[in-house]
Amino acid sequence: MASFRYTALNTEARTVKGMLEADSERQVRSQLRTMRLKPLAITKTSVSSSAAGSVPVWLRPRRRLSVSQLSLISRQLASLVQSGMPLDEALQISARQASNMHVKDILSQVRSRVMEGHTLAQAMAEHPGAFDRMYCAMVRAGESAGYLGQVLEQLAQYAESSQQSSQKIKMAMIYPLVLMGVSVLVVILLMTFVVPRLVSMFATSGRELPMLTQLLIGASEFLTSVWALVTLVALISLLALFRFWLQKPANRLRWHGWLLSLPVLSHTFRQMDTARFASTLAILLGSGVPLLESVRIAGQVLDNEVLRRSAEQVAVSVQEGGSFSKSLRQSDEFPPLLVQMAASGEANGTLAKQLAYAADNQERELSARIGTTMALLEPLTIVIMGGLVTLIMLAVLLPIFDINTLI
Repeated sequence: MASFRYTALNTEARTVKGMLEADSERQVRSQLRTMRLKPLAITKTSVSSSAAGSVPVWLRPRRRLSVSQLSLISRQLASLVQSGMPLDEALQISARQASNMHVKDILSQVRSRVMEGHTLAQAMAEHPGAFDRMYCAMVRAGESAGYLGQVLEQLAQYAESSQQSSQKIKMAMIYPLVLMGVSVLVVILLMTFVVPRLVSMFATSGRELPMLTQLLIGASEFLTSVWALVTLVALISLLALFRFWLQKPANRLRWHGWLLSLPVLSHTFRQMDTARFASTLAILLGSGVPLLESVRIAGQVLDNEVLRRSAEQVAVSVQEGGSFSKSLRQSDEFPPLLVQMAASGEANGTLAKQLAYAADNQERELSARIGTTMALLEPLTIVIMGGLVTLIMLAVLLPIFDINTLI
């Protein structure tokens, strides 16, 4: 069974679009006639389910879903499944209610695989761009234990909380970044348009100008010359070369290790990654995923290569029979709070709960630190901008103060 997109005319001669599942285009036309629609165009959007299953997952296009789309899908499926509706009908209703054709297509393909006898986790695993390993692992655990609806509800809450955290950080950074951008733009406009007209009469006077005025004239001439464009192109080229250099795992490991050694920023970088690691691990364990598999999956959410290698070593140690907290302590890369909460959770049998507490604590501390930094950045940007404008005005006014000698 495949998915088909159609364009048709309804009884009021209006164009309508949608998606249907059928074995052939002829069957789609028959369904449209039953719906009292006149087909205009029919396009096959996906290969048949059996053909799709024969294609390796890593060769399929990774069509992604936004956090809001994933949260909405999870919430809808959770409500429908918990109400006692069969899974295939729940997927069909979710696909019909989706306003985005991309979401409709993915849900239709997942439903086709489920109707062929595959589990929901297996069907979702064929779309790694939309449903990552953690999502599929939790769905698999929920299906095995018989509480799929509750697991989908947890996934929706996790997606929503992640979106809220990222939105808080973005909102805290908007004003300082806009202020900084406006400041840079004002200085560039002054240097390229205003300053050259004001100081041109002093530059042609033939008298020696103050050092500050000479520096201002030199900076203005540089910004209005071709060398400024050459410098910009060179910086962009260096950035592109740096991104290409990071493609190699060894170079990326070296760069991430250097980031973790920075005096002030290292703690923030480490906290951002480990909070995500602890939160993912808590959700996986709370959903019934075994500890070893949970550690391996949670390690994939780490952006820092050094921390990811450490998580892999923790998984190896757990596989060999070591305790999780002891393995974390031996890696010497994870925050002490996470290690202590893991040890407490293992001792009390509440590892998932303690990890969730550690993740919440780190996220609160991280949000507070970022908020403080952004709050300090606002007046600092104003001071720097005021200082630059003052220097520009002094460079212009100093020759005027000495106008008698210049004349």
